[in-house]
Amino acid sequence: MSDEWSTFGVDLHLDLTAGRASGEGVRAALERSLRDAVRGGRLSSGTRLPATRVLAAELGVARGTVSAAYDQLTAEGYLIARHGSGTRVADVARPERRASRGAPRPPRHDLRPGTPDVGSFPVAAWLRASRRALGEAPPAAFAYGDSRGRPELRAALADYLGRARGVDAAPGRIVVTAGYIQALTLLARVLPQGAFALEDPGLPFHREALRFAGRDVVPLPVDSHGADPAALSPSGVAAAVVTPAHQYPTGVTLHPERRRALVSWARAADTVVVEDDYDGEFRYDRQPVGALQGTAPDCVVYVGTASKTLAPGVRLAWMVLPGRLVEPVMRAKRLTDFQSEALGQLTLAEFLTSHAYDRHVRASRSRYRRRRDLLLSALEGYRLEGVAAGQHVLLGLPSDAPPESRLLRQAAARGLAFGTLGEHWHEAASRPRAGGSSTGHRAGLVLGYGTPRDAAFPAAVTELSRLLREEVGY
Repeated sequence: MSDEWSTFGVDLHLDLTAGRASGEGVRAALERSLRDAVRGGRLSSGTRLPATRVLAAELGVARGTVSAAYDQLTAEGYLIARHGSGTRVADVARPERRASRGAPRPPRHDLRPGTPDVGSFPVAAWLRASRRALGEAPPAAFAYGDSRGRPELRAALADYLGRARGVDAAPGRIVVTAGYIQALTLLARVLPQGAFALEDPGLPFHREALRFAGRDVVPLPVDSHGADPAALSPSGVAAAVVTPAHQYPTGVTLHPERRRALVSWARAADTVVVEDDYDGEFRYDRQPVGALQGTAPDCVVYVGTASKTLAPGVRLAWMVLPGRLVEPVMRAKRLTDFQSEALGQLTLAEFLTSHAYDRHVRASRSRYRRRRDLLLSALEGYRLEGVAAGQHVLLGLPSDAPPESRLLRQAAARGLAFGTLGEHWHEAASRPRAGGSSTGHRAGLVLGYGTPRDAAFPAAVTELSRLLREEVGY
């Protein structure tokens, strides 16, 4: 007797042996197995069951036994039998299961930073690129391949990064990863022992990822000139991770003298600077600032990603490595997930070589600039920082302003969400307290203008302006 059946796309394990061993009849065992499958969610509502003849043959039982089991479960409300459409699973309530699947309702006005407008993803252009890429792909593209990534994408990235971001990139020194976090944790595996220096303030999730990978994290202070390399010790630090083009979350651009100092430190300490170029393409006051890596490819690891330019769901990022790190990173990649998926890589390669990527970035830059301008106009008179680039701005709060926690609560009551500067400091004890900054750290709101759709953005700005006027008072 077969305990597995597959018809109409359904694969389900039906355990009839346990019932038989306990003296349960075949029909009762079949009823129980189907009932459990519906209750447990293995057979979802609307699933069409096999015809009685087909299931009887699969299980090696009489067709009448299956018919009787179907009739019983239909009478109990688990199944629905309609003439001409077969037998299907009824909509059976499973409160516990549904509750576990629940997700918090998203805010009505979402100004949280870190996500682009995914509704503007270039679906039609991506589909065209995918058809062309798959139509021309060699059979080897669907087999196991180079852990660095598809050669088509690495060649396309080398060309694009060189002309658009000033990166000194060769295809052989590029490793494609499943997002920025994988790139960061691969480096944590291969770089010499020592702590990672991360900007303070900076993204908390990056600190968590490195700690989870077994690395200590130390703060790298950020001021109006960007990350301060003077705070780096000459030894004991494995890497300094920075966002030179548009620091997150303050938005400052790394000063040229700081750039040179970082490179000098890395060479003297025989270590690397990790350049997180998460939104370097989005500059509004002039041409985008070129990558730090272009001035020192021997000691800077450049990391770029499609998460902000296209969408986080693409799950593709890339590292341009100093030559000495290529083999260690390839080995770590091989032992982690062997290689990133190939179909998306082929599509992105075609998207880049056809210049559809450039067109999309230009259109996105124009769209985000309009949103930024609307935000700046609505918040005229407030202290805003990081306005020249990116997809977010920092609104500094005065010392007599309500604490960030209160502003978050008041915003939530209005269906409004944004980020705060306080959550980005390295140490919880150093975060701003009520009214501002008794510990020397300032308070502020991190306002993203990437997430909402164009039609929803003005209402979000209006609600934010009203909140600030009522709570902050200027």
